[in-house]
Amino acid sequence: MQLFFQENISPPLITLEPDESKHLCRVLRKKQGDQVFVTNGEGTLFECQIVEANPKKTSLKVMHTTKVEEEDFHIHLAIAPTKSPDRMEWMVEKITEIGFHELTLMMTMNSERSYLKTDRLQKKIISACKQSLKYRIPSLDPISNLDEILESKEFEEYQKFIAYVDDKHDHHLFDRAEAKGKYLVLIGPEGDFDPIEIQKAFDAGFKPVSLGKARLRTETAGLAAVQMLQTLNR
Repeated sequence: MQLFFQENISPPLITLEPDESKHLCRVLRKKQGDQVFVTNGEGTLFECQIVEANPKKTSLKVMHTTKVEEEDFHIHLAIAPTKSPDRMEWMVEKITEIGFHELTLMMTMNSERSYLKTDRLQKKIISACKQSLKYRIPSLDPISNLDEILESKEFEEYQKFIAYVDDKHDHHLFDRAEAKGKYLVLIGPEGDFDPIEIQKAFDAGFKPVSLGKARLRTETAGLAAVQMLQTLNR
C-alpha cells in the first residue's frame, strides 16, 4: 500500500499537489482507473480511484472513507535541538515511525543550537507518516524557551518528567509513568540541563526520570523516551 498526503480534502474529488502528483505518475507510473490511498493527516484514510493522472495535478475520486480513532494517550516531547540538524532529522523520522503526538524544540541554557529549519522537520514527519502508514500527522510546535514550557498552564493535567544525567536517581521513565495518560518529557542538550533549570522543573511539578544506565545522545534519548511510553501503552 502506497500512502499519499493531501491537506484540506473535500470529497468526492481530490486534487493532489504537484510533488505528490509527480511521484504518483512518474515514479509509481499510476494510470487512470488505478487505486490510490490518501490521508489528510487528521485520522482519515481515503480510498480513491484516479480520474486523471497528471504529473502536475492528478485528480482522484473518493470511493471509500475510513476514520481512525485517536489514541487514548498523548506523547509530547520537548527537546533541545542538536548541533547537527541531521541528527535531529533522524530522530524526528524515527519517533514518527514509532508513534508520538507532539514535538517542541526547546531552548535551554546549554543549548548547542538556537535555530533549526522546522519546515525540513515537518517534511520528515509527513514522509515518515506515509512510510509507516500513519493517518495522523504529529504536531510540530514553535521553538520555545524552557521557562515558557515550565510556566505554561497547558500541561497541568499532564504527567510531567525531566530526563537528565544523574547517577543518584534511579527512577526509570517506564516505572514512573502511568498508562493511558498525557505525557510531557523534557530532554536536554548534550551538555545536559543546568542545575538551576532542573530545580525550576522540580518546582513546576516535573519528576526526575532515567532512560537507562547508559549516557545517551540527545536524539537517542528522545527516541528512547517515545519508545518507552509507546511500550507502556500497548
